Amino acid sequence: MDEADERVVQAQLGRRPSGIDSIGHRCPCGNPDVVTTEPRLPNGTPFPTTFYLTCPRAASRIGTLEGSGVMKQMQERLGTDEELAAAYRAAHERYLEARAEVGERAGLDVPEIEGITAGGMPDRVKCLHVLAGQSLAMGRGVNPLGDEVLDALGDWWASGPCVSVGADGADGAS
Repeated sequence: MDEADERVVQAQLGRRPSGIDSIGHRCPCGNPDVVTTEPRLPNGTPFPTTFYLTCPRAASRIGTLEGSGVMKQMQERLGTDEELAAAYRAAHERYLEARAEVGERAGLDVPEIEGITAGGMPDRVKCLHVLAGQSLAMGRGVNPLGDEVLDALGDWWASGPCVSVGADGADGAS
């Protein structure tokens, strides 16, 4: 990740980013909105969230969506829709594969989180931020519930970048 992207992510998160492997996705505004993280943070902590949503505007809209009860509805559908459940399990497997690739690049072995993804996959719906992050980073069609979250968000970028960071590192949060 270059210095300009690191400054943007720091402004988005309100803290210095840690354990970043790469930019997972760029918002249509040009800023990173998902970072791909290493499976172990520099302080030694295992970190299963490979695709971390950084855009505060998208994160806020997802928080509102989570508060609306949509996760419970999605969870119920997983129990009754075999095709959806199978696609969600496949998204879990793709997530594990992506994390393994990141770990290999970084020379990291993290047995503490082996077989564990984030967001509740493969059987639960626990965090829509993670599901949306996977859909953004890996593309639509990989995680059906992540795609539904993105559909529900609308154009979070339409009013411009969530943050703008000058060459001096000053944050112009929007």
